[in-house]
Order: sequence, then C-alpha cells, then structure tokens
Amino acid sequence: MTWAGSACAQDLVYQPINPSFGGNPFNSAHLLGVAGAINDYKDPSAKTSTGSSQSDLFARQLQSRLLSALSSQITGAIFGENPQETGNVNFGGQQISWVRTLEAVTVTIVDDATGAETVIEVPTFIEVN
Repeated sequence: MTWAGSACAQDLVYQPINPSFGGNPFNSAHLLGVAGAINDYKDPSAKTSTGSSQSDLFARQLQSRLLSALSSQITGAIFGENPQETGNVNFGGQQISWVRTLEAVTVTIVDDATGAETVIEVPTFIEVN
C-alpha cells in the first residue's frame, strides 16, 4: 500500500537579529548590554583612578562654587535691577562678553587657549501693560 499525500512547504526567509543589519530595532539595547557584559578589553592608555583624595574633592567643590558665584554676578549684571547694555569679564582663560539689543541679549564666551567661541542668544521680554 502506498501513501499518497500532498506535501506543504513555505519559503525559508532569513530574518537578521542585529538591528544594524535589518533586524528588529528593539534588540539593540539587549545586544549592547550583552556586548558590554562580555567585553573584557581594557584600554592601556586609560588612566586608572582609585578615587579622589579629600584635597582634590575640596578643590573641585571650591572651584564649582566660585564659578557658580561668578555666573550669578554676570547674570545679575545682565538681567538684574540695573541691567548693563554691554559688558566684558575675563576669568580663567575665558572671555565672557554680552550685548543687549531690543530683541535679545547675546552672550559670547571665547576660550583664550583654543579660540573656541560659544554664542548664546537669550530673547528679551517686554512687558505690555
């Protein structure tokens, strides 16, 4: 007796797992986590730090507080009770200058060492009574 039946088949479709190659984008966090967990490479040029001494910590906190106080003074000079139209402050190798116009206050920060320039434009608000 012979068995005669029909065979069913479908196309074999390759679906990559890695989202970089067309796989599901929700796999990326999982793949990065696994790669980070099994990565045992240590950069030989990286500085190893076992922790900061109390004096280093104190110096960083003092620097942070001084910069915060300086930024408060500059903010007061720009937006305080008697705002200045223009100004210039040199501090720690940086030159901070500002110009007030009718539409905005433009603050320019220039790093003296590299010449890099950062421009911040803050719109001014005019009260209408």
